[in-house]
Amino acid sequence: MKHPSALSKFEGMMKEAKGKRIVVFLDYDGTLSPIVDDPNKAFMSDAMRAAVREVAMYFPTAIISGRCRDKVYEFVQLKDVYYAGSHGMDIVTPVGPHLKMMTQLDVKYQTSNAIQHKMNDIILFQPAQEYLPAIQEIVKVLEEKTKRIHGAMVENNRFCISVHFRRVREEDYCKLEEQVKSVVKDKPQFRITRGRKVIEIRPSIKWDKGHALEYLLHNLGPAFLHW
Repeated sequence: MKHPSALSKFEGMMKEAKGKRIVVFLDYDGTLSPIVDDPNKAFMSDAMRAAVREVAMYFPTAIISGRCRDKVYEFVQLKDVYYAGSHGMDIVTPVGPHLKMMTQLDVKYQTSNAIQHKMNDIILFQPAQEYLPAIQEIVKVLEEKTKRIHGAMVENNRFCISVHFRRVREEDYCKLEEQVKSVVKDKPQFRITRGRKVIEIRPSIKWDKGHALEYLLHNLGPAFLHW
């Protein structure tokens, strides 16, 4: 299946953007890096890094990934970029002049228990902080339950967990899926989602990459909220 390309609509996009402020939001896997069998080897090319660096010089640029934020930064290695890991549940941004607006999002998305720190000219926002101890326990259980399934890999993404099965034999997939389901069957505070050759466990909160995008736009200020 051929995926649509923004480049084919570039002229139209530029016409629509005339007189407006532009913000660039990017995913990591499959966007800035290729999809690979081993997620630890999803390296970004030097050419792609240079391209993102140049874009960030002209437009506010954010990378929103399902990966652990620290892992994404390790791959990207650019400081002048906003980062949101764990499907937007772990956000770090430079301090902006509109920090007071964040309470509006707390009311809208019921994230009043979110941890928001302001330190050393950055803001750290983590709406799933209270789930962290339980997530770490689930990681341990999953690693034990899946260690005998060849090719399975449990990735701790801090506020969510990814179970990769790209290298799992087809006949072993159902067994792997059952093991993952068994870990959270009595934990309504967590939910299972699926991606490209990956099963994920996430906190059952009303927060995702789209909400992270809106949070970042609020952080940038009102001028970026009128599309």
